[in-house]
Amino acid sequence: LPEAQLDRFLMHVKVGYPDAAAEAEILRLTRAEARSGGAASPAPLAQKTVFDARSEALGLHMADVVEHYIVQLVMATRQPAAYDERLGNWIEYGASPRATIALDRCARAHAWLRGHDFVSPDDVQAIAADVLRHRLILSFEAEANGITPDHVIDELLTLVPTA
Repeated sequence: LPEAQLDRFLMHVKVGYPDAAAEAEILRLTRAEARSGGAASPAPLAQKTVFDARSEALGLHMADVVEHYIVQLVMATRQPAAYDERLGNWIEYGASPRATIALDRCARAHAWLRGHDFVSPDDVQAIAADVLRHRLILSFEAEANGITPDHVIDELLTLVPTA
């Protein structure tokens, strides 16, 4: 897909293969489902439940310093040389304003899922790679040297101060 369409996806989550124990459990569950005539459908969530959860997550407190951190992370993708010469050579095009919005929403969701009533820089860092990896366009030099978006994001998280 073109970059403009990729940018519309909230996240690009990498999902690896299960380990041997998990794969064996998948096999057992699949066999048990086949013997019993199929898996039981989970109870559907009411629309109100989903909307209430979203409202709670969006209502979490986010300190100005965390908001500033989100903005600075995205700005660092657009002006990478201001943080590190290597980053300037690696990033061809940085993240759009959609990335700022996505970092905010996903960090809030991360904090809410962990039972917190506020968003911390740790929440932003936990979801940064999933939110940014498909939004960075790396230079030919970076790709030729085996630099990945995840490596660039790790560098950004190291270089951009949280406060």
